[in-house]
Amino acid sequence: MNMNIFIIEDDSLLLEALKEGLSQWSYEVSNPSDFSHIMEAFVEHHPHLVIIDIQLPKFDGFHWCRAIRAVSKVPIIFLSSRDHPMDMVMAMNLGADDYVQKPFNMDVLLAKVQAILRRTYTYEEVSSDVIEWNQALIDLKSGRIYKDGKTIDLTKNEFFILSVLVKSNNKIISRHELMKMLWDDDQYINDNTLTANITRLRQQLSSLNLAEGIVTKKGLGYMAVTL
Repeated sequence: MNMNIFIIEDDSLLLEALKEGLSQWSYEVSNPSDFSHIMEAFVEHHPHLVIIDIQLPKFDGFHWCRAIRAVSKVPIIFLSSRDHPMDMVMAMNLGADDYVQKPFNMDVLLAKVQAILRRTYTYEEVSSDVIEWNQALIDLKSGRIYKDGKTIDLTKNEFFILSVLVKSNNKIISRHELMKMLWDDDQYINDNTLTANITRLRQQLSSLNLAEGIVTKKGLGYMAVTL
């Protein structure tokens, strides 16, 4: 499996140089096309490593580092012409794995990328902790859902039901299947409780305009749909 490297850099010439250099080592390289929707692109590409500049349109690299760290442990390398020690300290405090100053040697950057990927993925495959559904980000670890600057928290059962339905997007999951999965997960739930959980789940999702994303198929079960 080729590793995907996600580059957040607004200098088009540097971006192309990075793509060329990394592609020569068989890395897949992706980047956001819109600096207003970086997290959506991050979730879409499921990168194994992120390279990010500090000075960016809209919000700076520190902002996006915080946003990524809120939902993922993916390795992050800062790449910046700023050489103030406090920038480096800030980057590391936010969870960055390295800080490379511009101008830089491509071979040195490649060596750092390879070392970090080797340390991170040699012993285990790290799966994504985030699912994107109808422009919302679902954090599988925290049980939170983010959309348009809003956040909602669900109960354990509500979140379990949502995650099962979203992972099987546009596929019907029967009531029996849902209750069996909840039972197997040591979360006892009966038929009436399932109905109540579905109702509360829709009520919670309504604040993000997502209630219609959970559809009842009479006599069959429930399904999450793309709106």
